[in-house]
Amino acid sequence: MSQEHDETPARPKRFEDTQLPAIPDVGLLDADVASVELSQHRTKLSTHRTGLSEHRTDLSEFRTDLSTNRTEMSARRTGMSFQRTRMSAERTLMSVIRTALSLIGFGFTIFQVFTKARDANLLKIGIAAPSNFGMALVLLGVLLLTVGIVYHVNYMRTLRAQRNAMVQQGLVHGESAYPVSYTLLTAGALLMIGLYAIVSMVFDAARG
Repeated sequence: MSQEHDETPARPKRFEDTQLPAIPDVGLLDADVASVELSQHRTKLSTHRTGLSEHRTDLSEFRTDLSTNRTEMSARRTGMSFQRTRMSAERTLMSVIRTALSLIGFGFTIFQVFTKARDANLLKIGIAAPSNFGMALVLLGVLLLTVGIVYHVNYMRTLRAQRNAMVQQGLVHGESAYPVSYTLLTAGALLMIGLYAIVSMVFDAARG
């Protein structure tokens, strides 16, 4: 942004209201002298009006500068609102990651506990149901994470396209770029871990 928009415009000095020039008394003067006196009076009145007009022009320019600054600030606030919306979407994805991580962790733990107990002959009861329950939890966590990632990517693409369109129209500033979403990268890594856990559980169940 240019420096003229960064600085608050200076308010014009208060106009000093001078008295209007007195009307000359030309009753006792001849026509030529009276005409000169009246002409000089009109000149003084014109000078006074010119001063008022210049002051009104200064005030108009001052209001225009203020309006430009307000427009500039409004555009910046709108640009920052896009960043706040993006951060809100990041927090939503974090919530999905926490939920999916809990489901995958609990499910894999339940599956491993009952599988190890079966291999060590510590349990005499059937363990198919608990193992299936653990596998179902992991599958649910992976499914939830997949839906969350797809929704996040689509939402961010729409938000970025809308922001770029408004930047091209000059409605918002595009100085602050969108950084890399480490939350999305974390979600992708957790999704890979969840898929690996499902494959491992399937092979363990088939071996058992």
